Amino acid sequence: MRKRRPIKKPPKPQFRINRLIRVPEVRLVGENIEPGVYKTDDAVRKAEEMELDLVEISPNAKPPVCRITDFKKFLYEKKKKEKEMKSKQVKTVVKEIRFTPNTDDHDFDFKSRHAERFLKEGNKVKAYVQFKGRAILFKERGELLLLKFAERLSEFGSPEQMPKLEGKRMFIFLSPKVKKK
Repeated sequence: MRKRRPIKKPPKPQFRINRLIRVPEVRLVGENIEPGVYKTDDAVRKAEEMELDLVEISPNAKPPVCRITDFKKFLYEKKKKEKEMKSKQVKTVVKEIRFTPNTDDHDFDFKSRHAERFLKEGNKVKAYVQFKGRAILFKERGELLLLKFAERLSEFGSPEQMPKLEGKRMFIFLSPKVKKK
C-alpha cells in the first residue's frame, strides 16, 4: 500500500493588502498622503484612486499602520534591505590550536605565530591542552601553558575567561582586539 504525502498548505501571506485588511480604522502613511487615522474603506478607496495598494506594515499597532504603495515594489525593497542586512553581519570563525602538557618551546612558538595570524585576520582562537592517559595528573602544567599562550598573544587578542577543564581537555578562548580607526 502506498503512503500518501501530506498536503502542503500555501504559506500564510506576510502582509495583508487592500480588502484583506479587516479592521475598522488604520493609520495611513506614505508619499503624497496626509498622515492620519482613516476608515479602512476610505484608505482602500484612496489607494485605488492612485492605482496603488494599501499595505499593512505594522499590524500590532493600535490602529494598524498602513502605507499606500505598489505592493511588488514594496516586497522588492524589503527583500533588498534584508539582503543588505545579511551581508553586513559579521561571521565569526573559531580556529583551534592543540597542545599537550609536554609541548616543546619550538612547537609553542610555532603555534603562537599561527594564532597571532588568526587573531590579526579577526578570527577567534580556541587553544586547548589534550590530556591522554595519566597525563591528567599534570593539570597545572596545562593551565600554565594556556596562560603563557594568552600572555604571549595579549597584544593581538584577549582571553574570554580563565582556562577551563572539561573532560580530558583544558581550553581557553581568545578574541581578537578591535582595531581603532
